Amino acid sequence: MLACDVFHVDCALTLQRIYVFLVLEVGSRYVHVLGTTTNPDGWWTTQQIRNLVMDLGHRVGKFRFLIRDRAGQFTTSCDAVLADMGTKTVKIPPRCPPANCYAERFVLTARTELTDHRLILSQRHLHTVLVECIRHYNGRRPHRSHELRPPRPTHPVANLNSQRTKRQQVLGSLISEYEWAA
Repeated sequence: MLACDVFHVDCALTLQRIYVFLVLEVGSRYVHVLGTTTNPDGWWTTQQIRNLVMDLGHRVGKFRFLIRDRAGQFTTSCDAVLADMGTKTVKIPPRCPPANCYAERFVLTARTELTDHRLILSQRHLHTVLVECIRHYNGRRPHRSHELRPPRPTHPVANLNSQRTKRQQVLGSLISEYEWAA
């Protein structure tokens, strides 16, 4: 199952609102950030879904449902692309964000760990910061539902009971990553 959401970040320099389109694999909690834009229309959303289908490759048939809200940028062409890959679109009830709890939880994580502590200067800056945040989230951040393992570990998971751990700071010391010391 997939869950998708579009959330906004306000740019401090240009005073624009930048929208981020993300899709989360519910089973593994792996996050795909599909793109950022200042104008999330139906064409853009459909193209981002097409890009996701290409990125998933042979794994695309594994996902039977995509949970999304009823926002205007999700058009019938977007639903048609998903239907062609065998994924049924499930719309949450109006004004009920808790029905899309997995995507909403990631949005809360992104806001509290990233945008609440950093001024975003441009769309390019947001993209750069999001790439680093997603790299950490997918490869190093522990998840309770997965016995404190990340979705796709990029390093051996550190044993925090050991006395020899090393801390590395990421995103200007907003996030800390731990690993075994040599």
